[in-house]
Amino acid sequence: MSKDIETVEYQSLLVDIKTAIQKARLNAVLAINTQMILLYWQTGKMIAERQQQEGWSAKVIPRLAVDLKNEFTDLKGFSERNLGRMLAFYREYPGTIILPQPMAKLQSTDSESHTNLPQAVANLQQVVAKIPWGHNILLIEKVKDKNARLWYAQQTIEKNWSRDLLLNAIKMDTYGRAKNQLKANNFSATLPEPGAAYANEVFKSSYNLGFLGITEPVKEMELENRLIAKIRAFILELGKGFSFIGNQYRLEYNGKEYFVDMLFFHRGLQSLVAIELKIGSFKAEYAGKMNLYLSLLNKLEKGENENPSVGIILCADKDHLDVEIALQDINKPIGVAEYQLLLPKEELQTLVLNEINTTEEENEQE
Repeated sequence: MSKDIETVEYQSLLVDIKTAIQKARLNAVLAINTQMILLYWQTGKMIAERQQQEGWSAKVIPRLAVDLKNEFTDLKGFSERNLGRMLAFYREYPGTIILPQPMAKLQSTDSESHTNLPQAVANLQQVVAKIPWGHNILLIEKVKDKNARLWYAQQTIEKNWSRDLLLNAIKMDTYGRAKNQLKANNFSATLPEPGAAYANEVFKSSYNLGFLGITEPVKEMELENRLIAKIRAFILELGKGFSFIGNQYRLEYNGKEYFVDMLFFHRGLQSLVAIELKIGSFKAEYAGKMNLYLSLLNKLEKGENENPSVGIILCADKDHLDVEIALQDINKPIGVAEYQLLLPKEELQTLVLNEINTTEEENEQE
């Protein structure tokens, strides 16, 4: 007698197979992209070396484009313009391109070394093969600072940015704003090194929630519901290593119930991460409430081999000095971050003020 397959176990099998198929497809795409990036780099290298050896001018590029098209009628990507970009690509990264595993075996065995290059360039050469050609060209043409270019390339990989999203990020000077933002947390005082430094890398001072498509005032519960509905996009914005556990996560202690807005686990930190959503500006009492939640999580949920839980308060706005005062005597790791909805600042302020006024009116009516 066959067993009913309409079970949780069957659904789990289906999810596992779908995940394996998606992973195989992604690996195939990445392998093709990596080989193409290497081919373009090698082409640029050969052109540069022959120009230097033979004293050829730039006129060699249009001649090559014509001859290659005649030889390979179905060949795409070797136009005059793109050949020029390949030459520029090689000149930007003159050391050996370092391919991601398991693609490293395809790498050219030439004697050039990247060890004497500036660190930003050496690091870049480890990531350029992981991002599409169009992204690479955009970075070369739009971002001259190598450290900024490395940051944008890493963000592209971590967040799966399309070319348009990358262009928007560059235009908004996302790198400059991220670099200049003060860290609003007490990690250095509450976490041992190197955990504190790693936590500072994991958690940002600002998160972009533009993927929610919010264009009108929302309440905190509505904001939370929209994040839950697009939890994959939210996890991408948070960064690598986060696993979602649940929203309105219930904690019970001493006959009382407490609910954490969103609870995650971070593999690298080996810590539970509690996120509280606030529609308005940061208030000192939010830190006290988060401190309580972290105490309960450490007492009730933290595994024996896990590190202390971390709290993130996500607000529409924060004042760095207010955060510093609120966190100075708290002995649990808490960070405060802002979120953006890709609205003009004045419009966002109006949204927040309207929400606060609406909340106050509802409280007066109760």
